Amino acid sequence: MESARHLEPTASPPGDESPLARARLHRQLTVDEAARRAGVTSEEVQWLEEGRLYRFPNPDRALLASLLTATALGIDHREALELAGLPVPPKPLESNPWRRLAAVAAIGALVLAATLAVVLARSSPAKKPAKTVAAPATLPAPWTIKVVVLNGSGDIVFTRSVASRIQALSYQVVDVGRASSFTYPQTEVYYPPGGEAIGLRLAKQLGAPLQPLPGGNDPRRLVVIVGPRKGP
Repeated sequence: MESARHLEPTASPPGDESPLARARLHRQLTVDEAARRAGVTSEEVQWLEEGRLYRFPNPDRALLASLLTATALGIDHREALELAGLPVPPKPLESNPWRRLAAVAAIGALVLAATLAVVLARSSPAKKPAKTVAAPATLPAPWTIKVVVLNGSGDIVFTRSVASRIQALSYQVVDVGRASSFTYPQTEVYYPPGGEAIGLRLAKQLGAPLQPLPGGNDPRRLVVIVGPRKGP
């Protein structure tokens, strides 16, 4: 039969087919079927498989028939190299399969993490807004505070130096005088009712203890009693 004749060409011994013929036989196509798919004649397919390119009317027709036949058979670049016996580069997955698997695993982990985040956000109870902590009240400026400096040790020179230091801190030193006695063992800052905050600030600046006054009606008036000089 004609179909059987074209399925196994007689021009070449079995196992010695051309690459194009091997590709056609691998797809289990007859010469006529391959020609019909390529849009060329059966004789042109045979000429290509047998290498009789001189039978074509011109080289352009031979090249066109080759392209049409290869396209009809679905021969890609990789298979063409294999058929021609040329080196074939490994497929991307074969060259480094672990890299692709790692990338797939990383994408899966990201998707899982995003899903868990959405689920947890929906299932967790709504948090109550945090309570706002009021900022501490701002202390009045030092130059609005009056300070009385008293000599409590008998050393007026040291008492005046302490007064100068207080004045250098921008406080109003309204008086430098003598305490009721010279028996004060150390320098101390005294504050009136309502003046503890400003008294604490000055006590920290002088490195002295803080003590309350028994009375007073001006919360911005402090008293510093200077004790003996310590150190050289």
